[in-house]
Amino acid sequence: MITLKYQQLYLLADDKFMKIRSKCLVRPGASMRLYATFTILVLLCYNTLSAQTITDRIKLNQLGFYTNAPKIAIVTGTTNASAFYVTSTNIRDTVFKGTLGEEMQSKNSSTKTRAADFSGLQKKGSYVVFVPGIGHSYIFRIGDKVNHEAAVAGLKGYYYQRVSMPLEEKYAGKWHRSAGHPDTEVFIHPSAASKERPAGTKISSPGGWYDAGDYNKYIVNSGITMGTMLSAYEDFSKYFDTLKTNIPESRDAVPEVLNELIYNLRWMLTMQDPNDGGVYNKCTNASFDGMVMPGVTKAPRYVVQKGVAATLDLAAVAAQASRILQKFKKQLPGLSDSCLKASVKAWQWALKNPAMEYNQNEINKQYEPKITTGGYGDRTFTDEWAWAAAELFVTTKDKSYYDVFTKQRKDSLSLPSWASVEMLASYTLLRFAKTLPGEAQKDAQGIGQKLVQFADRYISNVAGNAFKTVMGQSPKDFNWGSSSNAANQGIVLINAYLLTKDKKYINYALTNLDYLMGRNATGYSFLSGVGSKSIMHPHHRPSVADGVTEPVPGLLSGGPNPGKQDRCAGYESSEPETTFLDGDCSYSTNEIAINWNSPFVYLSNAIEALQGEVGYVSGK
Repeated sequence: MITLKYQQLYLLADDKFMKIRSKCLVRPGASMRLYATFTILVLLCYNTLSAQTITDRIKLNQLGFYTNAPKIAIVTGTTNASAFYVTSTNIRDTVFKGTLGEEMQSKNSSTKTRAADFSGLQKKGSYVVFVPGIGHSYIFRIGDKVNHEAAVAGLKGYYYQRVSMPLEEKYAGKWHRSAGHPDTEVFIHPSAASKERPAGTKISSPGGWYDAGDYNKYIVNSGITMGTMLSAYEDFSKYFDTLKTNIPESRDAVPEVLNELIYNLRWMLTMQDPNDGGVYNKCTNASFDGMVMPGVTKAPRYVVQKGVAATLDLAAVAAQASRILQKFKKQLPGLSDSCLKASVKAWQWALKNPAMEYNQNEINKQYEPKITTGGYGDRTFTDEWAWAAAELFVTTKDKSYYDVFTKQRKDSLSLPSWASVEMLASYTLLRFAKTLPGEAQKDAQGIGQKLVQFADRYISNVAGNAFKTVMGQSPKDFNWGSSSNAANQGIVLINAYLLTKDKKYINYALTNLDYLMGRNATGYSFLSGVGSKSIMHPHHRPSVADGVTEPVPGLLSGGPNPGKQDRCAGYESSEPETTFLDGDCSYSTNEIAINWNSPFVYLSNAIEALQGEVGYVSGK
């Protein structure tokens, strides 16, 4: 990584440098050496630009646009200009002139916008958008693999969240750190006590990922995170088989995305009680650590009460992992079989304990120490039953699982979240529809029709959105973790493309990736370390405490959220799409979380895998 003040500068280099620059992210130690090589080129370009005005009133994907893709920038605020220009980085050579669209009033804030559509420009290179009287945009690139840096960074972000192992400088660069939280001696909390494991018993539960800005590990949130990324691998395995992120396992024969997932999977398996198959809700301190580095505090760690949601989430993840890992039996002996056994055992526990809710408030009335970290309590289990049943059915072909799915599923589709995972079941059944027996295949066809209709509703409203994205068609899009809504909407559209092969769905999915990378009312790239104006102060303990100016890279900020549950000072807006604070106190808008990164990993890498399918059609 290069410091933020240079981000605009090194974008000025040619395509060859851009390719090298993208490698800097996965080989951090090389970035400054490469930067020095191009210092003269960068400074010459900077001297030209320094007399010009860079404005963040021009919102766009700060990385760039695929050669044949639609290309839209949004100009915010009122302007008398009627034309815009796409120019070379020296602001002298105009390569495209266009007319700004009609002024629109955003439905989600007081922001006024005009669109600058330069989709017809298909010449590779580095450019800016210039609007007379306003200034020019950040530099962006038109070419191939323009979102590769973001796609790799989002996946590499999980490496930085690893628990129980040191992050070495050759993999982590300036963000290297000690292991922290070994979790080899974790106590059974009284709420989780059993005959075989009474309160105070020590178990070993190392590994996994820190869940968010805190240092605890939660099965329920790991469930949707793992399911989303395992699905990304199943949908785009050829692409992921060759993707490199520079992690300790990079030289083995297992794709790096699977190595990263396996690091968390092995932790999840330790959370299953081998005596009965139930799964503890989380591995946690009694209360949150302060804003310190991992391992500075030595508070006891606990596993807490088992629950249906956690147990079925493990059942689903382990069943999906089992079928994926079958082709890696030589590299990972026994893991696929162990996953399936764990899945079945978890399912059987849930059948025996179908009402076991994890209710932290009630637990704290009965037991000490009181647990005040994230609850991830869930009172409705129909979605977990449907997801686990679908994964086990596809993996085993045992019809008894499908019978449960048909009883538990809903008729409608909705975006997935940690508390609502049924959509993951739909994706899996659609993915394997052609191999399913008759009844299930027919049902999958119906699910597919509903998914396409779901995607079409998103598309039908884009024209009326001031930012011309799928994201933000309703104020309800802007809740806690709104960035994940944008990414999950994109996944719906990608799946509509996989079903129909209609390229329009990829183009519209791309609008939401553009949103996340800067084409939004705040003007931020919500992915740390990527973009000319990316978040700098996430609510993330290592980023606050490590003494490094730049935050840990590759982590997706939660995004605008008018709820402002953190009650931080400094918010300048209460409007849905602009209530955002790039401050580490703002856990309601600027925290990071593994379940928000996972749909970003799916969307950004899917777009990269499908970039050859993206295409602008003149007049549409």
